[in-house]
Amino acid sequence: MAAINGKSISSKEFLWAYKKSHNGISSTDYATLENYLNLYINFKLKVLDAREMGLDKNSIYQEEIRTYETALVAHKKTDARHKDQDFLLNEYKEGVLMFNISEKKIWNKAQDDEQALQEFYNKNQQNYNKPLSDLRGQVIADYQQSLEENWLKGLRQKHQVKINEQELRRLAKQ
Repeated sequence: MAAINGKSISSKEFLWAYKKSHNGISSTDYATLENYLNLYINFKLKVLDAREMGLDKNSIYQEEIRTYETALVAHKKTDARHKDQDFLLNEYKEGVLMFNISEKKIWNKAQDDEQALQEFYNKNQQNYNKPLSDLRGQVIADYQQSLEENWLKGLRQKHQVKINEQELRRLAKQ
């Protein structure tokens, strides 16, 4: 389906995630699948960045994952859903990592770095018709969006991403 630095994202994993976020629907057009795949790759790049920063080694993170895994096993229905359980656990692990790194690289920075926020406002003042104090929430949201775009651009430059377009087209025809 796709690969980041040679590590594959399987069609099965991708379709599981797609169906989960689209109410179980898996058949769609190529453009919709391509857009979702790019979002999914962005997610995976953020998770990779979190792992490179060692966030998965954090004891609080590891305890949270153990607690979730214990709860998941306790609610296990049948072996037929075992693969879904693996996908679900992996999604949770990666979701927590993505949240933790987004908090560090985007949300906290936009909330706590007054100077950077002011610089962003000054640089983009043509987009605002009121003072920063009146538009603080909007400017923070725009700054967060800018931080995320720049972060993803850097991650895509740093890591090799390959998409198997033939496989994506095959999935779109199903």
